[in-house]
Amino acid sequence: MQRLRRLLRQRSTRRADSAFVVEGVKVLAAALRAGAPVESVYYGPEALRVVSAVELLEQARASGLRVFALQPGVVERVADTTTPQPVLAVVGKVDVDLEVLLGASPVGDPPSPVVVCVDVRDPGNLGSIVRSADASGAAAVVCCAGSADLYNPKTVRASAGSLFHVPIVADRAAGEVLAALEGAHYLRVGTAVRDGVDYASADLGARVALVLGNEGHGLDDALAASIDAFVSIPMAGRAESLNVAMAATVLCFELARRRRAGAGGGPDVPGAALRLR
Repeated sequence: MQRLRRLLRQRSTRRADSAFVVEGVKVLAAALRAGAPVESVYYGPEALRVVSAVELLEQARASGLRVFALQPGVVERVADTTTPQPVLAVVGKVDVDLEVLLGASPVGDPPSPVVVCVDVRDPGNLGSIVRSADASGAAAVVCCAGSADLYNPKTVRASAGSLFHVPIVADRAAGEVLAALEGAHYLRVGTAVRDGVDYASADLGARVALVLGNEGHGLDDALAASIDAFVSIPMAGRAESLNVAMAATVLCFELARRRRAGAGGGPDVPGAALRLR
């Protein structure tokens, strides 16, 4: 139980053990379906009152996993939420190597984008970006060093299982990532509140890396030279900008729409030339 508590609360323990905790039936089911390296499963008495939880525990046992019953109140003492899920599991890290990722052949024509998070600090935002990337069919997500911990329990919960569906690179320096993307012939497209090309008309038919910056100040000026072009999402109302996860969702699904149309701009989008740097 002490290890569970440390894995939930300490990034240093997650790094040292190369493991993290997933909470809830749906996220654990996603991990099992994906063949993730589940080490052990724990459940409280409340799990036995939920049919889906009982079925999942039976599946885990049938798979040869170690399954442990916890005494009443133990889950509440271990978990970091007010109303914890009755099922927990320890899972080995699932992130992939950047060089292997970029060496793989892109999927689709135009290919699916890579989503790059630079200094995205909020775990909930990071998890939501992973979920949107997965839902829209993105090829991968890269979480650069300085962003929230990919294995923070809030990130894992917000990803809603997508952490196990889409390839993810973790903890690589942003400059290193952007240089590698250039070498792999990606168009590195940054997001800007203003002064970028309208995303709806931008010509994004190439192999695209969508680069998202910090929630408060966007992309650092030192990285601007490594961005090939910027796009913006026009604001019709009085809001100054969108939350970074919401902006990621808009852009990821715009690229998905274009892939379905089979062209960079789609039949109803004229395609404005990006101002390449």
